[in-house]
Amino acid sequence: MAETLALFLSTFSMLLATIMASDHLLDIGVNWGTISSSPLNPKIVVGMLKDNGIKKVKLFDADSSTLNALAGTGIQVMVGIPNKMLEDLKKYKNAKEWVKKNVSKYLHDGGVDIRYVAVANEPFLASYNDSYKESTIPALKNIQQAIEEAGHADTIKVSIPLNADVYESASNVPSGGDFRKDIKDKMVEIVNFFKEKGSPFLVNIYPFLSLYQNPDFPEQFAFFEDGGDKTIQDKNNEYTNVFDANYDTLVWSLKKHGVGDLKIIVGEIGWPTDGHIKANATAAQKFYEGLLKKLASNKGTPMRPGKLEVYLFGLLDENMKSIAPGNFERHWGIFRYDGSPKFPLDLTGKGNNRMPIAAKGVEYQELKWCIFNPEAKDIEKVPGALDYACARADCTALEYGCSCNKLDRNGNISYAFNMYFQINDQDVEACKFGGLAMITKTNASQKSCLFPVALKSHAIRVRMGASRHALLGFMSILFWLL
Repeated sequence: MAETLALFLSTFSMLLATIMASDHLLDIGVNWGTISSSPLNPKIVVGMLKDNGIKKVKLFDADSSTLNALAGTGIQVMVGIPNKMLEDLKKYKNAKEWVKKNVSKYLHDGGVDIRYVAVANEPFLASYNDSYKESTIPALKNIQQAIEEAGHADTIKVSIPLNADVYESASNVPSGGDFRKDIKDKMVEIVNFFKEKGSPFLVNIYPFLSLYQNPDFPEQFAFFEDGGDKTIQDKNNEYTNVFDANYDTLVWSLKKHGVGDLKIIVGEIGWPTDGHIKANATAAQKFYEGLLKKLASNKGTPMRPGKLEVYLFGLLDENMKSIAPGNFERHWGIFRYDGSPKFPLDLTGKGNNRMPIAAKGVEYQELKWCIFNPEAKDIEKVPGALDYACARADCTALEYGCSCNKLDRNGNISYAFNMYFQINDQDVEACKFGGLAMITKTNASQKSCLFPVALKSHAIRVRMGASRHALLGFMSILFWLL
């Protein structure tokens, strides 16, 4: 009897501790992207989300294996619709069918807790040259109508994830904010539609990009630290970081068009850990620590005091993303490709030096690596082989100031060969390079430079073709070999 009581009390104490710890976690979400050569099994990812107390997730599509893994978990889900589908969704019958297959199907007891449908992803980016300008609003309205007709409108809201470049300030202060001139009419139509339907404005804000795009940008202003030299005075408000200034520029833009009280959700915010000299784990930890402390304070921004709703970007690294915006695009993950954490991250916002819980049950392919053969004779073939490998695999960590930048010549070649080898499922034919390469079972990783091993994947692998962006991104590597 005494042993049974002791076991009960022990179990109850652990349960209580878990509940108390969970109560103190911030109510934040994460973006879960899957543009990877060997994506983790969705069930493993969902387990990692639950282990870390993350209760909201934003998806970029409606993949059935992902949604099935989320069923019955209680995790709130934002389902995404890719830009490539917008044209088809201009026809209502297609929108109705999409809602039936990707929303209604999962709304049952023990199903998926879908709260939002995200139509498109940053469709009005200036770099898209109006590609989705005419299809976004019709798709939005058709999906909304389909959600309503299916009887889900009270619990599921429809929105559009928009980049912060949809608004601007001619005066360079938040109160000068307004929507970009070339899309102002469409943005006004969208925000009024959101107001009518009770939908939020989804905005992606990236302080890192301010630093990346402008070498003269004051670095401290990208973080959440008071007392820096850079501040912005706007009427009675003082801004000490670019996030608050950017967010309130949106608030002013909304106010100027009669929807100043429209709910705002930050759909993406984060800091990359590689691919640029300012992108590293130390900077990312500093950024997230400041962001999470801000969220925990519930102070909001000068124009919107109170709780902020935020989705961190992103959950995992994605080694097949386009590097057209920059080499850092493949390194936004809080976790590496295999679900291992990169840096301490305290989701209570208290700044404790606490590592997130890694993914469990991850299965790797055989522990072997493809490296440069030091006895190779046709050295003159190396530049061509390296260019070939890096045009088809991810060599972004080799760039200046990145995690593998300090490798010697042989190390650079080995890294490129191994990335190509792993992305091709360790195929022996992918480790030849005309006799320049060899397979080893000795871990080729060096200090901060990780030579990854591919995962046993549950999904069809994404392949990278040799693209203009990829080739241009890696041409500088050749100079290291001379």
